[in-house]
Amino acid sequence: MKKSILKRASLALALVASPTVIHAETLRFAAQGDVVSMDPYVVEEVFTSGFLGNVYEGLIRRAPDLSIQPALAESWELISPTHWRFHLRKGVKFHDGTPFTADDVVFSAERVRSGASDFKNRLAADTEVVAVDDHTVDFIGSKPNPILHYTWANWYIMSRQWAEANNVSAPQKGGEDESFATLHENGTGPFSLVKREPGVRTVLEANDDWWGAGSIPTNVTEVVYTPVPNAATRVAALLSNQLDVVFPIPVQDIARIDATPGAHIEAGPEVRTMYLTMNQWKDTLPGYSQEGKNPFKDQRVREAVYRAIDVEIIRKKIMRGRATPSALMVAPGVNGYSEDFKRYEYDPEKSKALLEEAGYPDGFSFTFQCSNNMYINDEAICLAVSNMLAKVGVDAKANVQSKPQYLKAILAPNMDFGMAMLGTTPASLDSHIALYSLHMCPRVSPDSALWALADQKKIVAGKSNFAGYCNPEIDRLANEILVTTDTSARNDLINKAWKITTDDVAYIPLHQSWGAWGVRDNVALKVRADNIFDWRYVTVSK
Repeated sequence: MKKSILKRASLALALVASPTVIHAETLRFAAQGDVVSMDPYVVEEVFTSGFLGNVYEGLIRRAPDLSIQPALAESWELISPTHWRFHLRKGVKFHDGTPFTADDVVFSAERVRSGASDFKNRLAADTEVVAVDDHTVDFIGSKPNPILHYTWANWYIMSRQWAEANNVSAPQKGGEDESFATLHENGTGPFSLVKREPGVRTVLEANDDWWGAGSIPTNVTEVVYTPVPNAATRVAALLSNQLDVVFPIPVQDIARIDATPGAHIEAGPEVRTMYLTMNQWKDTLPGYSQEGKNPFKDQRVREAVYRAIDVEIIRKKIMRGRATPSALMVAPGVNGYSEDFKRYEYDPEKSKALLEEAGYPDGFSFTFQCSNNMYINDEAICLAVSNMLAKVGVDAKANVQSKPQYLKAILAPNMDFGMAMLGTTPASLDSHIALYSLHMCPRVSPDSALWALADQKKIVAGKSNFAGYCNPEIDRLANEILVTTDTSARNDLINKAWKITTDDVAYIPLHQSWGAWGVRDNVALKVRADNIFDWRYVTVSK
């Protein structure tokens, strides 16, 4: 099959005016951004992690309904409150033919907590990982953790032999530094990499030696992926039969696709919550003219910005009704979500009063970093928010960029934003990870020389807290939630934590989008609420 891959790939995604003839077992798909890196520990970003989940595998995986399934681990058990044992699947091979053993799990546990890994919160720094034998691994922590493995669906296991031979024993900084693992892979998954052209095309083929072959419905033997940032181009390619699957689909194009013979929409609510993060780190707010002033350090200002945003207009006009406004930083389907929480009401006059009370009667200005190819209608939402804030005297200067530039601007150590829009999906589908990563006090400021030292010491509490929000009571509650094994008591603690963060206006939750995928009628797939595209469930017919 390999000798014909490049020929078919060049035909499949040329995106020319006329339709191309495709092989029944080739899946051609496009999304708005590219995979950041083939190294599975470089960046915790939904599309990249989901894509790599077809190449690499974890000890567990999520089913289409998001329930936990065995993967590289066949089973697991709790030996004591702090001691887990995982029994590994036998007969598994990496793509280079090397057998998968417990030593690879031990190595992956070391690697995921080292270097520039973006997944250090998958495993506590003090967790001891021990190979009992070639197919048994123990995880021994200092405290109980009832959801130890809930976040492991995208903690992918790597080969020690391959990583050490190619000098990639630690991950490099995402999107900037390159290593052998940036453009190459050696997973155990159902597909393996054939050709990687960043920003242009990625070609993969089915792994005939995959341990799960024959257990799933796919008949796909080749996958050709092309990043297509322009939504109109993606839709046109789908309708002209040059692509089999495209996502996301702009809400304004949904009806047209559904009305076109040969194509249809697969849609449903997402478990991802879109939100606005306000920079509370810096003493001088990026984009503000007054040195040493950061209005977002004041809760009244954060509440004023919240109340100036009309989410119903965003839902109706921009999202065409395909979004669910949210009062929490987690969605329905995530443990700890509660309908008892209500959004701050849209109230421009109250917003102006709060700004005056906080000492900003004439408003203030800041840099509003926005992406244009990461989320559904992200640019339109950002521009709408900017216009809404202008009506209460706040000058949110929107800087719209593509994903690589956007991420570089907002991530540490730059954090060059006054406000930014992001999406969050707790990997555990439990509120703890949202509290732990997004709300716990970051250990040090990215402006500090200690930042690199903190990274080396694997400090991960608050790792995604780009806001710099800090409330010691949330730290205490998050730590207690982690070790509480009684479900009712644990959920009471989660509810208490959410009450504090919503009163603080740590962030401004916006909505859960309704994901829409454009699909050719000869393609069957399963759309997941977490936006992961699992090729194991794709079939292509003639």
